[in-house]
Amino acid sequence: MLVRKFPRRILFSLLTAALALGACNVGATPAPTIDVNAINTAAFNTAMAQVGAQQTQTALAAPSATSQPTNTAVALGTVALPTTGGALPTAGGSGALPTVSFNITPNANTTPLAGFTPLAGSTAAPAGPTASLGDACNNSAFVADVTIPDNSVLKPGINFEKTWRIQNTGTCTWDEGYTLVYIGGTTPNLDPYDLQIKNSKDFIAGGATADLTVKLTTPCGPGEYNGTWRMRSDTGYFFGTPLSVYVKVTEKC
Repeated sequence: MLVRKFPRRILFSLLTAALALGACNVGATPAPTIDVNAINTAAFNTAMAQVGAQQTQTALAAPSATSQPTNTAVALGTVALPTTGGALPTAGGSGALPTVSFNITPNANTTPLAGFTPLAGSTAAPAGPTASLGDACNNSAFVADVTIPDNSVLKPGINFEKTWRIQNTGTCTWDEGYTLVYIGGTTPNLDPYDLQIKNSKDFIAGGATADLTVKLTTPCGPGEYNGTWRMRSDTGYFFGTPLSVYVKVTEKC
């Protein structure tokens, strides 16, 4: 009997305890239902935000310095300048340019115009006829100063004669109409004039030498005075070496 009643008491106690526990949960707030889709959406948005932040930081980061390719010089063929009298060089040689020298030494054969006083350092005029300026028909050359050499010192206000010895180096005779013409100088200080050939006795044949004289007057004031003459043909053609006079006056009248 005791054995049978014991299980019943246990069952009754258990049932009572269960009812009591159930009564305690009456009126309590039920546990929230977990939304799986919302969790997945939140996780996706968080991942995308992190990826966007990483891309922004990468774009803002300073680019790394990248070495640029260097230009490689290409060797070009050179052409050497030819020297006088040498063969023309070919391209692609050593590349060294030849040394070009210029001859600045006056030509020893250069003859200054006769009748003019050479400047210091110039080539002195040789003795005898000099190179003339003209053609085969009309030409002349200065031979010598017969009177009043260049740079002669004269008294003021005096008359003097300047005589040149010249040669007709052309083939034409200097006859009537040929004139020794004044072409420039310190005019009118010397009272220059033209010397015209009029008489047959004054004709000068080709190859002949003659003395031509002009009459001049020194000024009354001190100074250096000069004048230049040149031959002119009967057709108005100037030819031959210019003839000149240079005098100095150191006193007053």
